[in-house]
Amino acid sequence: MLQSIIEKIEGLDESAMAAARSRQSTLTKPAGSLGRLEELSIQLAGISGKDIPEIKDKVIITMAGDHGVVEEGVSAFPQEVTPQMVMNFLYGGAAINVLAKHVGARITIVDMGVAAEMESHPALVDKKIAQGTANMTKGPAMTTEEAEKAILAGVEVVEAEIKKGLDIVGTGDMGIGNTTPSAAIAAALTGIEAAKLAGRGTGVDDEGLKRKIDAIERALKVNQPDPKDGLDILTKVGGFEIAGLVGVILGAAANRKAVMVDGFISTAAAMIAVSIAPKSRAYLISAHRSQEYGHTQMLEWLGLKALVDLDFRLGEGTGAALGISFAEAACKILAEMATFADAGVSDKE
Repeated sequence: MLQSIIEKIEGLDESAMAAARSRQSTLTKPAGSLGRLEELSIQLAGISGKDIPEIKDKVIITMAGDHGVVEEGVSAFPQEVTPQMVMNFLYGGAAINVLAKHVGARITIVDMGVAAEMESHPALVDKKIAQGTANMTKGPAMTTEEAEKAILAGVEVVEAEIKKGLDIVGTGDMGIGNTTPSAAIAAALTGIEAAKLAGRGTGVDDEGLKRKIDAIERALKVNQPDPKDGLDILTKVGGFEIAGLVGVILGAAANRKAVMVDGFISTAAAMIAVSIAPKSRAYLISAHRSQEYGHTQMLEWLGLKALVDLDFRLGEGTGAALGISFAEAACKILAEMATFADAGVSDKE
């Protein structure tokens, strides 16, 4: 099933991009003066296959999971915070709730592997693979079967949203300790040493950062993930919510939908997705550059340039929500701005 999803992913629609680029050149502004918004409108045309793309139905998919590696003292917060924050999302009290509402996006909250039995809630999507991953410093974080099941669960979630009308999806995460597997994924794919990728996450002190770097180094040594095999890396040093986001990315790309990638954890998922399915890269938009230490190197590996840098390091999909507002603005500029001919404005010097 995973292979069939990968095979559905096609390149961008060049004719739609050419039409969008041509229209941009006729709008009442100096060529290129709206910079990234112009580039974004052209990319969105290529993704959607529409000369003038529209963004109306906006969704943030926030996936939650826990991590066995928290046993190594890599987080400033206890694991109990993960289910508590999931409930906060469900009852509308988190930053992502505020920002999603601000940009007119709905939120889908998914339990991919929270290490607790979650309270039943009509808005919670239950895709739990297990109650957290295993401690990756002692062996693989999950089995290959679990990794594939988690990816396919992510595909199912995004395809359900596509059936409701989704035009663009933003990725979000929740999981105490999840910057540690994300940095491990980045290290495995880039070959950059852990000390140059791992940051303070939830705010660990110097000793906590040392423990985190050590945990990543031990996990890589114990598991020896294959840098050319994204699924192997995900299995050995990943997380269930990261795997779910890989599925969201692949499922969206297979259905020609844009993906607004949030911060550090979402970018780790994007790296795995691109490693598994290189064509999915064209469907990715990086919302922001995280304050997390290794995010810049991860974006460089992906060949993506973040839309903004706001010193965010929260996750949840907060940066993706704001990124979606830029994508919507880019489409509206292309669709609604007058051309030189429409406005009777000379386009000659």
